[in-house]
Amino acid sequence: MGFRCGIVGLPNVGKSTLFNALTETAAAQAANYPFCTIEPNVGRVAVPDPRLDRIREIAKSAQEIETQLEFVDIAGLVRGASKGEGLGNQFLGNIREVDAIVHVLRCFEGGDVTHVENKVDPIADAETVETELMLADLESLEKRVPNLAKKAAQGDKEAKIQASVLGQALELLRDSKPARLTEPKDAEEKLALERAQLLTSKPVLYVCNVDEGDAATGNAHSARVFEKAAAEGAKAVIISAAIEAEIATMPNEDRADFLSDLGLEETGLARIIRAGYDLLDLITYFTAGPKEARAWTVARGSKAPQAAGVIHTDFERGFIRAETIAFDDFVTCGGEAGAKEAGKMRAEGKEYVVQDGDILLFRFNV
Repeated sequence: MGFRCGIVGLPNVGKSTLFNALTETAAAQAANYPFCTIEPNVGRVAVPDPRLDRIREIAKSAQEIETQLEFVDIAGLVRGASKGEGLGNQFLGNIREVDAIVHVLRCFEGGDVTHVENKVDPIADAETVETELMLADLESLEKRVPNLAKKAAQGDKEAKIQASVLGQALELLRDSKPARLTEPKDAEEKLALERAQLLTSKPVLYVCNVDEGDAATGNAHSARVFEKAAAEGAKAVIISAAIEAEIATMPNEDRADFLSDLGLEETGLARIIRAGYDLLDLITYFTAGPKEARAWTVARGSKAPQAAGVIHTDFERGFIRAETIAFDDFVTCGGEAGAKEAGKMRAEGKEYVVQDGDILLFRFNV
């Protein structure tokens, strides 16, 4: 499953450099001028998880397959995008298709990279993008909500649900606040809000792109971004796109020493993945056998049949049970046979809520 993150920001903040580094490809052209990324580039990266290495070792699997994270590098936005300026319409259309927004903000000085606003101010940059997204949502809801209210008054139950939650979102937008601050009163309203595909209802991860020297501790610019994120209930991470680009070209065995020399314990990719998982409330479960050990991603709270469906729809449709071992028990007991002998393998039914780190074997019949 994984999840799909759209990398956005003003032109020349380091979006494409970051994309190239994260996906270890040159699929997105990184250049010092606006709109060098015109079509959204899509790249998938493996999600590192040391638990998978341990599971493969214990299960003596022939290979391991990590779950994947998808990045979409979306063309830079400028003022007036909500009215179609620059590549506005395309930008807004691409952003509707992602699960979360990775908002790259320039937090480094330096005159060799042109800033579209001719100044370095990450908060102003963030507000420029947010304003365009809010204006697009506002225009959409000002057309939709009155029609929904009319249908609701005529007794349309579905319209009543939509009018309630989208009306709340509209009031927030009129107050210059994003739709993600909307508080649905029940599952039906939550679903209605999700289906509306509002641009400002998507969770946001701010990525502070700093110089190499600030990668470990950040700087005054990134500190302001972290304050903004905390106030919004959003997430923020510090990275140096330049460092990530360099790491991407290194052999795996050289990366740890390189990071250590810079005062870093892990790559920016690892920080982005962890923040993204937290943002979208995702968990990982595993399957293991002689052929492969594999990681799978599901939303927290997913029940066993839903988790089975990530592997194949037939698994969900014909679900019988999930033979379940917790990761710690799998390790302690030396694998499936030991866990079964110790009474640590459980047979779970359709109502079982999958836990992070579960090793699952699905039984199904179609």
